Amino acid sequence: MEHLSELAINYPASGIRKMFDLAEQYDDVIKLTLGEPNFDTPVNIKEAVKKAVDEGYTHYSPNAGMDELRQAVANYYKKYSKDYTFENVMITVGGLEALTLSLFTTINSGDEVIIPDPGFPNYEGQVMMAGGKPVPVPIYEENDFKIRAEDIEKAITPKTKAIVLNSPSNPLGSVLNKSDIEAIAKIAEKYDLLVYSDEVYDKIVYDDCNSFSMAEIPGVRNRVIVINSFSKSYAMTGWRLGYIVADKNIISNMPKLQEGMVSCVPTFIQKAGIEALNGSQDAVKNMIADYARRRDILIDGLNNIPGITCKKSPGSFYAFPNIKSFGKGSQEFAEELVRGARVVVVPGSAFGKMGEGYLRLVFANSDENLQEAIARIDEYIRKTY
Repeated sequence: MEHLSELAINYPASGIRKMFDLAEQYDDVIKLTLGEPNFDTPVNIKEAVKKAVDEGYTHYSPNAGMDELRQAVANYYKKYSKDYTFENVMITVGGLEALTLSLFTTINSGDEVIIPDPGFPNYEGQVMMAGGKPVPVPIYEENDFKIRAEDIEKAITPKTKAIVLNSPSNPLGSVLNKSDIEAIAKIAEKYDLLVYSDEVYDKIVYDDCNSFSMAEIPGVRNRVIVINSFSKSYAMTGWRLGYIVADKNIISNMPKLQEGMVSCVPTFIQKAGIEALNGSQDAVKNMIADYARRRDILIDGLNNIPGITCKKSPGSFYAFPNIKSFGKGSQEFAEELVRGARVVVVPGSAFGKMGEGYLRLVFANSDENLQEAIARIDEYIRKTY
């Protein structure tokens, strides 16, 4: 192993991928693991990319992205600040590169970055890639799976540089409201911290819930880096199109780093992004209505299974049920469900130490698959426990 870097050796392996590999050994399994819409990309967006290719949008764009797309993003974020222009926007290869580029632009070796636990697994790895130190902050079910300002403050040291917030949350399905965000904003201001606000599920909310961004607070807006993506809201996971909205002084330093990473996002895909933002939103509304129904199928079903309790997710398309009553580790229990019920889920431990005792299930799936998955889990648990 002498030729491998410390990063390659220590980068955290995906607990989600481990379940994928296990599932391949069995036939007739229902997979509730993959965090992506089970819909095709809306027709108007697909037509836009075909048209763009035919019109010759197959060459380099500026590193920061096409001005037309950057301005379309800025227009969308006028809801946060009327002062946003294309100069506040950087176009990226999906939300993950948006996070990576944000970290590379702002983090120095040894800087500490607070991340949620449970949280999206790549937060830890991307902070490590930037030379920083990820510092997990616990999130508790009794707080509706919402990260609290007081828990963040306990983790702050003189080396703390930034906080990663994710609302609506993957894997928890929780949504931070205005008062939650305002309390964390006070901490960020008190300790002069940056905030990476991962908002890739911002459109996917239910029951008249509204996701609130720290970038909506004028006094702290210049320290907030909004990370978003077309992947989840527009069923465009394979298109790899995302963006960053931040202070112009931060954004202006990103294109030179983009030049050394991927040069630019393909221009025809950027044209599709313009259509996604400026075109009809009917397909998005229809998808969210379907997710809401499927959320109820899955979570109500889980709550009817002896030994399982699950909070109703106000956002995203994830359920995070509590399985502590079975006295099994979440990895062991998830593997049991593959073998015994032919249902593939992700152990909560894949999302951090605080995820132990939970599972993550995705309800971006067909009604029929969700109903069958519930029936299989219910039958297995009643028979086994």
